[in-house]
Amino acid sequence: MELGLKGRRAIVSAASKGLGRACAFSLAAEGVDLVMNARSADALEATAEEIRAAHGVNVTTVAADFTDAEGRAEILSKAGETDILVTNPGIRQIPGEYEDWTRADWDEWFNAHFFSSLEMITGVLPGMRARKFGRIVNISVSFIKFPQPHFAHSHSARLALSGAIASLVKETVRDNVTINTVCPGFFDTDALHTNLHNHARRGNTTYEAIVENRIQSVPAGRFADPRECGDLVTFLCSDQAGFIVGQNIINDGGVYQGLF
Repeated sequence: MELGLKGRRAIVSAASKGLGRACAFSLAAEGVDLVMNARSADALEATAEEIRAAHGVNVTTVAADFTDAEGRAEILSKAGETDILVTNPGIRQIPGEYEDWTRADWDEWFNAHFFSSLEMITGVLPGMRARKFGRIVNISVSFIKFPQPHFAHSHSARLALSGAIASLVKETVRDNVTINTVCPGFFDTDALHTNLHNHARRGNTTYEAIVENRIQSVPAGRFADPRECGDLVTFLCSDQAGFIVGQNIINDGGVYQGLF
């Protein structure tokens, strides 16, 4: 299928590894030029070189903190006219006890998972609407559909973003600018395995036992390849996806049992 993306320009955050990297590779395979962001300059440039060699697209790297106002300003200044934005704060979920969190903890998580993405969206929207094309995809987590214990800080901030988008997109879609959210489950990334090690320590069990438990909880019987997220995001950025608006799309191998 021709997705109509060749020659478009995309910003992808947290793009040096994991799901952000997969999104960058998938978009590049469709001929999209990239502005890639991550905190680590070395890892970011290494990924960018792989993409240039594999797909021959233009890649600009911006080593900056997506969750910092100065970092976001630098990304936007180097991006120029942007057709596609993939927001992925790249902050690992760290479980905790509700009673231990301070106002500063809540502020940190809302900055990372709500304000940072919303401000990046605000930065690219005027140009997208003027040019009558824009695709914005936020990377969230499947658990916003069925929140889990010990992650109230993460889930609440991500849910706030989805709520804001549900209202905003009713205006932007008239200018062919869509905003959607992809909600991945257990994908085979460094972030997942770090979380599983943390769960093993908290539960006084082994990492191997936690991995087996998580795989058994997935009807598909496996962890997902990050490319399965990248390709879904790329389709949502295509010409064909212009009627998919304000959705929170679960991509979790059947873990979520609800109908809506």
